[in-house]
Amino acid sequence: MKLEVIRVMDDEGQVVHPERDPALSGDELRRLFRVITLVRILDERMLRLQRQGRMGFYLSSLGEEATHIGAAHALRLSDWLFPAYREAGAALYRGYPLPTFMCQLFGNADDPVKGRQMPVHHSVRRINFVSVSSPVGSHIPHAVGAAWAAKISKKDDVAVAFFGEGATSTPTFHVSANFAAVSKAPAILFCRNNGWAISVPRSTQTASTTFAGKAIAYGLPGVLVDGNDILAVIHVVREAAARARRGEGATLIEALTYRRGAHSTSDNPDAYRDPTEVEEWRRRDPLDRLRKYMQARGELPAGLEDQYRGEVNEEIKAALAFAESRAPKPPLHSLFEDVYADLPPRLREQQAALDAEIEKHGPKVPAHGAD
Repeated sequence: MKLEVIRVMDDEGQVVHPERDPALSGDELRRLFRVITLVRILDERMLRLQRQGRMGFYLSSLGEEATHIGAAHALRLSDWLFPAYREAGAALYRGYPLPTFMCQLFGNADDPVKGRQMPVHHSVRRINFVSVSSPVGSHIPHAVGAAWAAKISKKDDVAVAFFGEGATSTPTFHVSANFAAVSKAPAILFCRNNGWAISVPRSTQTASTTFAGKAIAYGLPGVLVDGNDILAVIHVVREAAARARRGEGATLIEALTYRRGAHSTSDNPDAYRDPTEVEEWRRRDPLDRLRKYMQARGELPAGLEDQYRGEVNEEIKAALAFAESRAPKPPLHSLFEDVYADLPPRLREQQAALDAEIEKHGPKVPAHGAD
């Protein structure tokens, strides 16, 4: 099955399919542009901090920002986002405070998940941004379940699962796609095909021509979109969401993009990747394309991008200073929180034992945690 790659603009930001242009206002375009700028500078700065030993781990989304930020724009705030680990930009777009984002990276006392997750594994309940799950594909059934729950509750909310192409090789992807189709759950399965599942190339991940084409086996519509064209991403996600809200079920979207950086700070892509491949995709940069589109429309005045960059740098600097000043770790008692409404007897015993140790050792076991 050959699928058309859905585009609105070409690599130079020129509109080639005006009938698909979501016709965003200047304010909407500038907001998208500023958030992508924020994410790009933030990723660059955090990678540097990790190399300085100031944080343990980081993942960036360089070159892939249009996929999740475009999707976030196309959806309602009441819709649920089930991210992998490159979608933090969607949370920032929805209003996740940058100081809180930073505290999560450090796992300090103001980390909303209390140091229980790896850095970049955010969870933001008030914006329906569900906790990032590192095991590949494990969150896809959760998204389909949330969508099914919305349907049962007669709500017209949509749930989106973001995942890389490597996740399509997991049993959870297949089970989820099948259940979403059978139940007509209002779900969007959003495959971010960035070419690499850590060091495994797309060419050895599947024999299928496309990942979107896998949808036909489940009775789902499959859509192939240029993931570096943020206008095209907004267009296809809007259509998939409208279809879901009409009760017509789920959609599988494959967004063609590229992971220009390493998989994570624990990875060295030079060991397995041809550098010319990276340069080829650099010419298709989503921020460059959006910039050219906006300039052609007169929506990015001279000096505005420099203003954004200056503002973003100051925001990051302030958020980092705040997070690093919040040195205490989450309180030891938080070990027993957030799982049970009423602690079972065995955990009450353990809590009492902890209290006794704190009482016995005093300041050697500070209330805000111990090394």
